[in-house]
Amino acid sequence: MSKRYLRASSLLFNQPLLVTPDMLDLGVRWANQTMSLNIINLGGAAQMWQGDEPLDRVAYADEQRRTAIAQTGIEVIPVSGVLVSRGSHLNACETMTSYEGLRAQLQRAVADPLVEHVVLDIDSPGGAAVGAFELAEDIRAMTAQKPITGLVNFMAYSGGYLLGSACSELVVSRTSGVGSIGVIASHMDRSKLEEGMGVKVTTVYAGAHKNDLSPHEPISEQSLAFLNDLVQESYQMFVGAVSEYRGLPLAQVIATEAALYRGQNAINAGLADRMQNPQHAVDELSRAVAQSRAARQSNRISIRATALAMQALA
Repeated sequence: MSKRYLRASSLLFNQPLLVTPDMLDLGVRWANQTMSLNIINLGGAAQMWQGDEPLDRVAYADEQRRTAIAQTGIEVIPVSGVLVSRGSHLNACETMTSYEGLRAQLQRAVADPLVEHVVLDIDSPGGAAVGAFELAEDIRAMTAQKPITGLVNFMAYSGGYLLGSACSELVVSRTSGVGSIGVIASHMDRSKLEEGMGVKVTTVYAGAHKNDLSPHEPISEQSLAFLNDLVQESYQMFVGAVSEYRGLPLAQVIATEAALYRGQNAINAGLADRMQNPQHAVDELSRAVAQSRAARQSNRISIRATALAMQALA
């Protein structure tokens, strides 16, 4: 198994994930095919992580970004696909957003004097628990510097919802969904497959937990207890964070039982603030920024005129 597949495997198995079960199942089936496990064959082509873009394309995109910000005062940052802690060295099966990359974009937007409002354009089923809570904390801290609107366009589930809940406000459309406030983990037992291939793995180890969650044998009670503890720990962090960010009683968040909510139901459950078409929401924010800019300009002109009048009377 190549190093890149080892990396992908480590992102899928034996760790708590803030992701919807269907996306986890898709990832497992992709791993089965890509790693030649011969269990399930997926049809169709997957969108691959392309790595660094050509410099001219990056420069053009940055020029377009600067033009849009100068005109609107808004920076729209996409949060798309599966969420991972770091993505620069990963050849992955799906469109991805890395926590470190998203943090860098947010920090740039908050530090940019031309940006008056930040929009997170969220369309994600969630992803890794590792790094998610730290980024959510950073988003909440950044809202004290500039307003950050989470725009569900059209999915903010699990880890995607965690990030959205930390925003200044969370906007849903009639058909967009939020929730899945839960944690899931999988263990892959390859022992029967290896047995059928005539392969027997003998593991020598020191330290009682060194062989926990081995894929070469059925999961042990010790490994199962360890994995369950990881899931429960992440779950408590998840519901606690949503409770704090959304101002909801902890019991109310737990009572969602990782259910999915769309449109008005999301607002009724306290998981979103208002309902609006995504493009209309961005347009409305842009008009508000334009009005604020005009008011400030008018105020500056008034102050300058008053100063000139006082000078004339002196």
